[in-house]
Amino acid sequence: MRLEPLMLMTATTASPIDIGSTHKGHRQIFNVARGEFTGDRLSGKLAESGGEWLLIEPDGFAQVDVKVILQTADGANIYMHYGGVIEFSDKVASAALGETKMEFGDIHFVTQPRFETGDERYQWLNNLVAIAEGRIIEGAVQYRVFEVIPSP
Repeated sequence: MRLEPLMLMTATTASPIDIGSTHKGHRQIFNVARGEFTGDRLSGKLAESGGEWLLIEPDGFAQVDVKVILQTADGANIYMHYGGVIEFSDKVASAALGETKMEFGDIHFVTQPRFETGDERYQWLNNLVAIAEGRIIEGAVQYRVFEVIPSP
């Protein structure tokens, strides 16, 4: 198996809506304000819809649950959703405030994107398996998304 770069995606979110501590953990919801994605086969912007339903668990890790719409530069709409895990540490808070710079790999932040579209030009995405590595940058989250290619 190998990983082939698919895109770099950056999403800026509005201030979180704090649901508070529930029986499952601390829940926050982040609405997507804007964003973009670039890659050899996929580029465009994020629609101003969707967001992240983050659940911070007592062990210091958070469950990522994101739903967004990719709008390609050539006019296709692609629904992208992903779950994953982020190590919710002081480094995350510091990077979100712009106090420190976070690089990919500084914390455990991994997701598994899935795609849906009816656009013929992007049908190849519907059955694609992808993984992504994330990082927090000032006021945004950024992902390196890779297509998983099976071994021959």
